[in-house]
Amino acid sequence: MDDTAGHNQALVAVVMGVSGSGKSTIASRLAAELGWEYQEGDALHPATNVEKMKAGTPLTDADRLPWLRRIAERIDDWRAHGRSGVVTCSALKRSYRAVIVGDRPDVVLVYLEGSAALIKQRLAQRRGHFMPPALLDSQFAVLEEPAADERPITVGIGGTPEEIVNEIVTQLRVRAMAQ
Repeated sequence: MDDTAGHNQALVAVVMGVSGSGKSTIASRLAAELGWEYQEGDALHPATNVEKMKAGTPLTDADRLPWLRRIAERIDDWRAHGRSGVVTCSALKRSYRAVIVGDRPDVVLVYLEGSAALIKQRLAQRRGHFMPPALLDSQFAVLEEPAADERPITVGIGGTPEEIVNEIVTQLRVRAMAQ
């Protein structure tokens, strides 16, 4: 983590949650606030995955694996170069998080938690995204919320983006001080 968050070690934050939870908005603002690099995880999806999602077809675990590996490669590149970063990834299952976080102690999960009703409302207002609102139910069906042993930072999405980012920064600072 950089001096802004009270620590000099590079750190990577994986901002996770279902579609519509605010991953891109929060992650880009968090990266800007901390002066860290930013990667939109969806941009790393193979074209075949994007086409499936546009067609309303949920991705299988086999579909997701190349995508998760690309995210892990980006994380490892930042780590290898001593750079801090923020990446978005739905990371719905623990097995997915094992690929992108695994045993990397300098990678922290930031789980954006929200109700299905609130997120459905947000998705209904969103334009120009390849993820159709109809796939939200499938995301909640497979969602395995991060367990305590995964050491997540869990933040409710009911506040403003600024409030959510401030809460994440505060929790990152608390962790840095505890180390």
